[in-house]
Amino acid sequence: MTRPPAIAIEGLVKAYAGQESPAVNGMSLVVPQGILFGLLGANGAGKSTTLALLCGLTGADSGTMEILGRRMSPAALAVKKLLGFVPQDIALYEHLTGRENLLFFARLYGVKRKQLQERVDFCLHLAGLVPRADQLVATYSGGMKRRLNLAVGLLHEPEILFLDEPTVGIDAQSRQLIHTQLQHLVGQGLTIIYTTHYMEEAEQLCTLVAIIDQGKILAMDTPQGLMAHHGCRNLEECFFLLTGKELRD
Repeated sequence: MTRPPAIAIEGLVKAYAGQESPAVNGMSLVVPQGILFGLLGANGAGKSTTLALLCGLTGADSGTMEILGRRMSPAALAVKKLLGFVPQDIALYEHLTGRENLLFFARLYGVKRKQLQERVDFCLHLAGLVPRADQLVATYSGGMKRRLNLAVGLLHEPEILFLDEPTVGIDAQSRQLIHTQLQHLVGQGLTIIYTTHYMEEAEQLCTLVAIIDQGKILAMDTPQGLMAHHGCRNLEECFFLLTGKELRD
């Protein structure tokens, strides 16, 4: 039996009051299961709004969204349980230890008591934080906080993980560990939707990428396919060719 795509959206539109044009403007795409999919765009291109729609954090004005063959909406609680979301902003309690943060969020996710310690230990190991697990998050470096932020999103074993700029502003070692662990998780069947401003990161990690601007998809292919089609040496050249170099302050 053919598996449904991880994500299938058609004609998706989301507008905010006071904006000249929709943040997401008629977007359609299909993302297969078990890949790392990159959503690339400048500031204000519609990346974060797209993630919010796909996670059911806000509703669309029109269009349809299906997650693993099920219709998504803000009321679709059963679908939301299949998803993990790691925001760009650090969403941790600094007055708690790393372990205490994971225990707290695991309970919020509804992780069963008999699985609780196992999942917390797994996520601490994945984030490389076992030696610092019982220290306050306030003492953590930026890279450690980013890694713990990622671990929180994996506690309930989601089938799709949404990552919004998960490596922004961190050290090279933390970035490398995150890359390695994400590739391992995809190898185990997890689908990851990934936004980043680091084009070389997307070129290295992503099976497919979509470049968006003004809420529309400009191109979608493998990084190598995009480079070959547009005659570019790297993905960054393709990005600027398609979106331009104007500042997006």
